[in-house]
Amino acid sequence: MTITIRPAGLSDLDPLADLLLADAESRCALRPDLWKLDKAPRQRILNSVKAAMEADNPPFRQQWLVAEADRRIVGVTHSILLPVPPIYAGKFGPPGLIMEDCHIAADAPPDTRSLLFQAAAADLTKAGARILLASSVEGGEWEAEYARQGLKPLTMYFAKTGLSNASAFTDVRHALVKDVPAIVASSAVNRQILKDLHPLFWKPHDAADSRFGAWMTRSLTLNDRDMSVAETAGRVRGYAISQPATALHFPAPHDISNVGVIDDFFHEELVDARELQAGGIKSATLFEAAEAARGRRGNASVLVVCPAAWASKITLLKNAGYSNAITWFIKTPD
Repeated sequence: MTITIRPAGLSDLDPLADLLLADAESRCALRPDLWKLDKAPRQRILNSVKAAMEADNPPFRQQWLVAEADRRIVGVTHSILLPVPPIYAGKFGPPGLIMEDCHIAADAPPDTRSLLFQAAAADLTKAGARILLASSVEGGEWEAEYARQGLKPLTMYFAKTGLSNASAFTDVRHALVKDVPAIVASSAVNRQILKDLHPLFWKPHDAADSRFGAWMTRSLTLNDRDMSVAETAGRVRGYAISQPATALHFPAPHDISNVGVIDDFFHEELVDARELQAGGIKSATLFEAAEAARGRRGNASVLVVCPAAWASKITLLKNAGYSNAITWFIKTPD
């Protein structure tokens, strides 16, 4: 059976919504509390895809490709050009990211997934991406395809449902404006570890310190997040920021209102990427404070960003009851 791959158009919205809803339902079945569906998931898909396709000046490039067989759409990929965070050098420009919401119909021809992946990768390359990223839920159907195509794990998103809501932690307090220089210094150590783990992807921008400091100062004025520091003997040993989840990690049909994210998190006990220092006791306390901040805000679940090669941070997260929910894979220029 001949398979045709082409960009999706507005006339494809209904079959696209069917595939993307089936995809969302499969995620929800894996972890219902984390991947909770919106009250009207199909309509959310239609609204989101239609708005992106019709946008005159989108904030970043999005593309849906569909696979047709026997005049029926049997698969879809969704990709974006991912903006480079301002603290990173971004030598190769915005990476191309194949998003989580990709799906193949159960009765699609056997090579549909591979052909769609190759088409999505080629489309992103043509759009200017030199680094390729791809996302999959843990154990998802796309994981094996990414491995076959030579992609390697880059970042893991650990998750937990059922959060602490404690309010007092030894040697942990709310961050203040006076803490920004210490937070920036701690972040610089964190960034060096990231660079050591993947020099190409996580190379810091030359102005990373000033840019990060400006963002931390602004973040202290935002009331949707909580910023904490761990302080011992008058010195800041680490920092943590917890905030609401965003659509980057949750496709349109999911209800993210009860999910938080911990992205910026570092403690000096994590300085050795291979092994926790001092048993990880104080870093665990700081991390629990960040988790509890979301619990007090009514969140049921949290996602935590963790490089796949940072073994000591993975140990910390597993000890806290977290398990991997999503993996981002990477393929870099030869």
